[in-house]
Amino acid sequence: MSKHILVVEDDERISSFIRRGLEAEGYLVEVVQDGRDGIARGMASFDLIILDLLLPDQSGHEVCQVLRREQIQTPILMLTAKDGLEDKLSGFDHGADDYLTKPFAFEELLARIKALLRRRPAYEEAPSVLQVADLTLDRSSREVRRGITTIALTRKEFDLLEYLMSNPNKALSRTSILDQVWGYHHDTLTNTIDVYIGYLRKKIDGGSHTKLIQTVRDFGYKISDARPS
Repeated sequence: MSKHILVVEDDERISSFIRRGLEAEGYLVEVVQDGRDGIARGMASFDLIILDLLLPDQSGHEVCQVLRREQIQTPILMLTAKDGLEDKLSGFDHGADDYLTKPFAFEELLARIKALLRRRPAYEEAPSVLQVADLTLDRSSREVRRGITTIALTRKEFDLLEYLMSNPNKALSRTSILDQVWGYHHDTLTNTIDVYIGYLRKKIDGGSHTKLIQTVRDFGYKISDARPS
């Protein structure tokens, strides 16, 4: 069955370029031109949303926030002319799953789309509630607790922790983390991984004697209640 993609982009030249290319690849594509319509259509069942950051009525960040607040979990690929690390982090914090800077080659867009569409099945069959030591993560309610304390996480922080906890005591490479959490293969987001691991450590391990999130030198990270060797 063909995957159904929503494109929210007010520049007709760009949206037409995306539509033609994706339809040639066998995707079903629907295009809307502003944030209001993006929110309305985004509530429907799409496999992926391509969302421009700068829209005429509201920003892509605002559209992301509304969709995530309404518990819409459709992967969102954000398009923007801004390419700084702070801009990427802001996009992720507002609920985007990946971030592509304009101008872009269609081949890169296609690679990002394919990665986002396949990244969830790798650990989708994990139990509904994951636990490592006194840390629990409920995948259905998206609630995280350390002991009796509820921990508020952003969407991307939750996704990263979910991947770590789906593979307890296993060293996960930076490449696998990029692939499964950010849906991308290359190392352009390595610094972003480090930033988000830092966020998680403060929230998960900051007030606890037992540090669960561990660095695997020259490789990546793991989550474990065993003392680092």
